[in-house]
Amino acid sequence: MAHLKINYFSNALLKDCQMDVLLPQVTNDTTWDQNILNDLPVIYLLHGMSDDNTSWLRKTRLERLLKNTAVAVVMPNADLSWYANTNYGLNYYSDIAEELPKVVHEFFPQISTDREKNFIMGASMGGYGAYKIALSTNQFSHAAALSGAFYPCNNEILESFRPQNYWNGIFDQKNFNNSQNNLIHLAKQKLACNEAVPKLFDWCGKQDFLYQDNQKFIDELSQLGIQVETDFTNGKHDWYYWDKFLEDILSWLPIDYLPEERLC
Repeated sequence: MAHLKINYFSNALLKDCQMDVLLPQVTNDTTWDQNILNDLPVIYLLHGMSDDNTSWLRKTRLERLLKNTAVAVVMPNADLSWYANTNYGLNYYSDIAEELPKVVHEFFPQISTDREKNFIMGASMGGYGAYKIALSTNQFSHAAALSGAFYPCNNEILESFRPQNYWNGIFDQKNFNNSQNNLIHLAKQKLACNEAVPKLFDWCGKQDFLYQDNQKFIDELSQLGIQVETDFTNGKHDWYYWDKFLEDILSWLPIDYLPEERLC
């Protein structure tokens, strides 16, 4: 695969931003129809709190796993924003949910704009961001989370990671429940508007500090009539497990994922 590092100017953030992009390579061993290169499926892959746009490539087998699959991967940088339009004036949601797909298509017109070929996923804060963007737009047919941090507001464990003034800068905590930052509120809005709900996948380890939150979130969606494919197995909140179960999500996505050949 080709690995490109892209710098672009974000009108939403009024600053230079970065993304990493993977594009498939046509070789003598390519088995897929090369016409797909004119309408290429794409995965938007979001990072967590302590990470950036390079983390998925540095800490997982991502590029190696996808070397035989016709798909593009876009990995933007969201800093510590929770993919929100923050109270301190930096509009990361507008940048990544609204502006970035347009910029990607301007750089790479071969990447599909078809909802059925656009997918979004992430880990921890990135899992929250993936669901948030998928539920608040009509751009993505599938969204997946690994250890999704689905309840970022008034969460004692998460709030222990940063001082309170940081959280106040991200969310309006008094009005969070009815805001665009509350995933359940977004799900209710999508149902009320009779919009198509993306297919959802959630993995979380039973030893993850977010495991109970993930169970609660899936139950709340189920009560709304939204079903989520889940995989709750042994695992903690770290890259070892996200890398281990990454292939399960790639197999779940409709990208004709072709695993590498293995002897065992």
